[in-house]
Amino acid sequence: MQPRREQIGIGREKLQRIIELCKDVEEHSLDPFTVDVNEIIQIIREYFPAWEKPEDLCLDAEAINRLASVIKLQTDWVRHRSTSLYADPSLLQEKIRTAGKEELLNLFLKAWHPIVELEQITLNSLSEALRYWAALSPLKERWKDFPSPEFEAAPTSRNELVSQKILGEKAFTEELESLWKELKDAVRLRGVDGKISYWDFVGAETYEETAHRAFMVSFLVTYGYATLEVRPFEEKIYIKPFEKPLRRALKRQLVSVPIVVSREEWEKWRRDRTS
Repeated sequence: MQPRREQIGIGREKLQRIIELCKDVEEHSLDPFTVDVNEIIQIIREYFPAWEKPEDLCLDAEAINRLASVIKLQTDWVRHRSTSLYADPSLLQEKIRTAGKEELLNLFLKAWHPIVELEQITLNSLSEALRYWAALSPLKERWKDFPSPEFEAAPTSRNELVSQKILGEKAFTEELESLWKELKDAVRLRGVDGKISYWDFVGAETYEETAHRAFMVSFLVTYGYATLEVRPFEEKIYIKPFEKPLRRALKRQLVSVPIVVSREEWEKWRRDRTS
């Protein structure tokens, strides 16, 4: 028999899986009938006596609520199919296979509604077409009615290009070098073992600035100024600067490391930092 603590841990994990499965169904990522309702009810009933803490009871209640939503989706599916005269393809295939030739022919004749249309060119329509084309002006004269647009060229300033987001405040290389220096200083002051937490470096006061810093950090890694250390089991990412850019990084195939820098992740980082 499992120890009580181990049983509670397994039960929590199963409830979480049930909730995630039901969420996928609610978001129309899965067919509602992929959920075995009876099996899930058995699991909930099996672990219910073990719950003592309020958070476990809340988790149990959420699983039941999600399962009720799935049952409703299954009911709606059946109701829709029954009211729309839906027929299962396998049943239709069997019915066609067992039907005789005469029966199929009669069904085809009842459902067949041919459309007949007759078109022909007459001497009158040909003469009208000839008169129309003869009355048209030559193509080069008709094009004169559409003068070419004229554009007035004028010089522009760097400030105007920056305001229109065509140029950045700094040159790209200059901004990259500046961020690299900032990364090395941050590692010296706050880092451990020559590296610093990814979010502690890219995180800023606004989400827009955070997204821009994350964008620039991706180029630091691509161009060999720094490298990422990913610890999936700890769900932590570190960034480690190099003292000199590793130019050979551009000569080998790079491995893409997707990092989510969403507004929700940024807000979570800010809450963790202030708590």
